Amino acid sequence: MSGNKLFWKYVSTHSDKILVQLKNQLMTRFPYDQFAKDSEQAIERPIDYQNQKQYYSGKKKMHTLKNQFIVLPKGEDIVDVYVGKLGKASDIGLFRETRHKFNVEQKFIGDKAYIGDNAITTPYKKPKKSEISQVQKEQNKELSSRIIGVEHMICCRVKIFRVASEKFRLSRHRYNQVIMAVCGLVRLRLNCSWFLSINN
Repeated sequence: MSGNKLFWKYVSTHSDKILVQLKNQLMTRFPYDQFAKDSEQAIERPIDYQNQKQYYSGKKKMHTLKNQFIVLPKGEDIVDVYVGKLGKASDIGLFRETRHKFNVEQKFIGDKAYIGDNAITTPYKKPKKSEISQVQKEQNKELSSRIIGVEHMICCRVKIFRVASEKFRLSRHRYNQVIMAVCGLVRLRLNCSWFLSINN
């Protein structure tokens, strides 16, 4: 059986388990920081002009679907995925939509796109017509070294699947199912035993 057929067999037989909602068990057992990171995937340009504006990402300069990953330190596991949001959505906006899933005392780490929420630690941003201090530069460097594990998780484990990295050409209604199946396969490789939540 080809790899493509094996993938769709996995989707059809395991998607129900992958989509299980574990609202009351979402990683409250982890007292340390979790990492938030967004990822965008190109899609075919919508025909309708209004839809084009909704899906257009100013950052990527193309029409995209955006996913947000919540990952454990060093990329040890994917805790939560917020899948298939509009390309124009801001990273901090997606984070605020999903914040209610976690313990109110849970702390997060993210890049500069997440500046603006007290629950998430981000690198210092250079002020206009000024410079950040040497101490702040060192703290940014230390924070970046911790974020590398998350980027490695997304780039080298999730996006190794072409269906999650190249332009998505399947029907839009299949997108959530496909990305969750990919995340399930990644977690299976990591020998993780609990299920992901999705968009709730």
